[in-house]
Amino acid sequence: MKQITAPLFLAILLSFQFAFSQKKPGLSKKLETKIDSLIRTEFNDQNGPGGVFVVTQKGKSLYRKAFGKANLELDVNMTPENVFQIGSMTKQFTAVAILMLEEQGKLNVNDAVSKYSKDYPSGDKITIHHLLTHTSGIKEFTKMKSLLSIAQKEMKPEMVVDFFKNEAVDFAPGEKFEYNNSGYVLLGYIIEQASGETYENFLKKNIFDKIGMTHTYYATDRQIIPKRAYGYHKKEHGYVNRTVISFSIPFASGALMSTVDDMLKWQNALNQNVLLNSTETKKAFQKYPLNNGETFSYGYGWHLKDIDGTPTREHGGSLFGFKSMGVYIPGEDIYVIGFSNCDCHSPTEITRNIAKVVLENEKK
Repeated sequence: MKQITAPLFLAILLSFQFAFSQKKPGLSKKLETKIDSLIRTEFNDQNGPGGVFVVTQKGKSLYRKAFGKANLELDVNMTPENVFQIGSMTKQFTAVAILMLEEQGKLNVNDAVSKYSKDYPSGDKITIHHLLTHTSGIKEFTKMKSLLSIAQKEMKPEMVVDFFKNEAVDFAPGEKFEYNNSGYVLLGYIIEQASGETYENFLKKNIFDKIGMTHTYYATDRQIIPKRAYGYHKKEHGYVNRTVISFSIPFASGALMSTVDDMLKWQNALNQNVLLNSTETKKAFQKYPLNNGETFSYGYGWHLKDIDGTPTREHGGSLFGFKSMGVYIPGEDIYVIGFSNCDCHSPTEITRNIAKVVLENEKK
């Protein structure tokens, strides 16, 4: 047998070290199979609308798979690169845009709404903070029966605000937490007033372009969106195309489109304080008190919950034909995202359950 010299031994050792250092992060086959089975409890029709799920840790992808079809009429398979409407996950971007403007000295979260909308009823008592935290008490416009009369109209932000602003409030500002889309529409209007730009342009210039979110858009049915996933409903007789609405209606409360890969860029940018300084970032992820001193589980644009006692930051979205969900576990830097192109399939519990099994595996 040939004797191994010291230089040869060193070369072999270095090659092993290099191979080990180049090993990509990933899940065990057992855990991957478990995640597959969780997803297929809901996304089990390979010829129907589907979804995309991604698991990342420390900014790196561990699991990234697509299920079902992106377009039924053209029989196009879903891919992880498809663009989805993300619904109320838009609120994260609206909240961060407000904090960016605060960092720039153009507004303060304690400003009264009346500073930006002079004739807003009780606008001197409602603050930007109330809008961000869903504690304003203003009427939820998605519950108004008259919404159908404007659902397909192209409207300016102030027109949408005018639609609900004179409705009676449900409670005094700061009295309780009640999820409210109207507040985030009003925040979009405030962003435009404070920045002098449209909401769409402000986000594109200050967020999407800055961190390379090249497949994230203010939603449109007119523009050609490469790799767009089409949205569907499910009826008794089968799938149908989604109901068409004007995206000017959900506006800053739910009008964005994105991909799972772009959402990872978003999460990484938040973690690295690329968009906000650490002081402003903390404001988004802390719990606040109501008037009676009790805290509630929502910051600015995120639900602040937990999985078996481990803190999480979560938010979902639902818009005709689409549902979305994102769960971030800051302590382990685990991010799980699920998108669906049929509102018949909800990724909410699946995404939380995936986060739970990945977290349990991490703690072993």
